[in-house]
Amino acid sequence: MKFLKTCAAALIALAGTMHSSTGAQAQSALQDILSEGVLKVGTTGDWNPMSMRDPATNSYRGYDIDVMTQLATDLGVEIEFVATDWKTLVSGVTSGQYHMTGSASVSPARAKAAGYSDSYFSLATVPLVLSSGGDRFQSWDDLNQADVTVAATLGTTQETQVKQFFPDAQHRIVEAPARDFQEVLSGRADAHITSNVEANKLVAQYSQLMIVPVDEPRAPTPIAMLLPQDDQVWINYVNTWIRLKQEQGFFTELGEKWDLL
Repeated sequence: MKFLKTCAAALIALAGTMHSSTGAQAQSALQDILSEGVLKVGTTGDWNPMSMRDPATNSYRGYDIDVMTQLATDLGVEIEFVATDWKTLVSGVTSGQYHMTGSASVSPARAKAAGYSDSYFSLATVPLVLSSGGDRFQSWDDLNQADVTVAATLGTTQETQVKQFFPDAQHRIVEAPARDFQEVLSGRADAHITSNVEANKLVAQYSQLMIVPVDEPRAPTPIAMLLPQDDQVWINYVNTWIRLKQEQGFFTELGEKWDLL
């Protein structure tokens, strides 16, 4: 623990040096975390394999969970996962409900209110349909039809994308804890879109689903952690930690563990 505290102090010093050009500001979340001994992280628990919540035990597992747990360990503090959903993900950061989020797609809309860490992973969007309708849907254009309903989850980047990609189709936007893929399984929607990361897990879990064989995924997007926009000390610390972990191969190892590579 003494070693971890020393490492944390060194990174704090570096973060403070990087921040010196921006002038004084209120106490950083970093000092609060070290003082209170707890890192609070907002996570949705519904994004396989990034963050998955077990309702029976109220515990979390996934790539994201491993990343945040390691960050807390290196800070020398405990970790507390705070349940949130996609539509309140940003407001939880801005209101101080948690110090940061786990992985979130980088988007200009979110960046208007919250800060981002450096990115450490990227994904792209693909459509899914029932396997029984595979002959009908073979391309992006096949989904952009007036008699097709495409689902998305409120507050996700896919909510915006479904309207952008399929202006001629009908849109079914559902609110968590409901999920867009459940609308397809139930027959209330013909298709939904999600990250290629989640899509691979869904088709492995539900034999009724298939990924539409499009020429290529759309909207390649980096993912990063959401942080308080005006807390440059905390942002600098997290970015320094990410760079160190990248050099050490941490994210590559996790990608292999969770079959993301």
